[in-house]
Amino acid sequence: MGSCTTTGGRSPAVGRPRASGAIMANNRQILVKELPEGPLEERHFELREAPIPTPDAGEVLTRTIYLSLDPANRAWMRGATYRAPVEAGDVMAGFTVAQVIDSRDPGFRPGELVECESGWQEHAVHPARALRRLERRGPLSHHLSALGITGLTAYFGLLEIGRPRAGETVVVSAAAGATGSVAGQISRIRGCRTVGLAGSDDKCAWLTEELGFDSAINYKTEKARPALKEHCPGGIDIYFDNTGGEILEAALFRMNLHGRVVCCGAISQYDTATPAPGPRGVPGLIVTKRLRVEGFLVSDFFRHRAEATDQLARWIADGQLVVREEILEGLEAAPRGLIGLLHGENFGKRMVRVAPEP
Repeated sequence: MGSCTTTGGRSPAVGRPRASGAIMANNRQILVKELPEGPLEERHFELREAPIPTPDAGEVLTRTIYLSLDPANRAWMRGATYRAPVEAGDVMAGFTVAQVIDSRDPGFRPGELVECESGWQEHAVHPARALRRLERRGPLSHHLSALGITGLTAYFGLLEIGRPRAGETVVVSAAAGATGSVAGQISRIRGCRTVGLAGSDDKCAWLTEELGFDSAINYKTEKARPALKEHCPGGIDIYFDNTGGEILEAALFRMNLHGRVVCCGAISQYDTATPAPGPRGVPGLIVTKRLRVEGFLVSDFFRHRAEATDQLARWIADGQLVVREEILEGLEAAPRGLIGLLHGENFGKRMVRVAPEP
């Protein structure tokens, strides 16, 4: 795994980002060499250099500063989702925070910071309409974690789909990950009893001791169904699902009448050649318990993005929302970083610093 910076400090750098200043002669890119049939491996990617593209009228050239690593990266390699699939030979897709280097559109000036989807490369050309100007609030990296798509996904998923009420029991899977850790903290802030599932004792301790979860379950050492019965004796009112599979099935059997299941992701199904079949009890449990099971995309709620970002920023500022990030150094760390994320290595949000902050 590449080096990283976390809340606990910085590890020795491996593959340092290039120095800021003049645009380099070539654009380093990581391509998908071949699509995996089983688990993702480093051999499925290749690093290459290409000419830095030149923007045409209405376009903007950006330099990537931070690159987000997300379970969705792997899902995009499996086929069409809410976006076109990633194919062999493509630059690997990914969300980025970037700086404008050259602009052929009056709406953007060199030096401005933007959010965009540049993929796994140092430079990219975008239509100006595809960029979102970034209003910097606190550390720039937060705009890929708690103030970015990750935090907004947790915010809208829990509050708009789950609609928690104080005193209810909320269960979050992959609770030590980027989205789950924020969703669980928002549940706590809203006065709910919050239970998280994570893949190690260290992660469970982090959830309860630092993030304020009421209880945590190590799903690798405890069977999910009896563990949920023990930790949720009054049943589950809201289940925030990041995993799918067996944990989703276990949660369905513990749901209370009129419970809500927030379908955010299915990381247990992404990095395998043989995804598990759907959970047992469907649709029977949904009918008899009168459950509401709803999927969503964060973009469904972007009309409320400004107020959501404001609220998340206030929670961070007053110490109610803890942000933990793992920052790997250098573009070439992306493949190892994504593979490690899919294996549950990360605490909180994982990303790559591709170039120094301006």
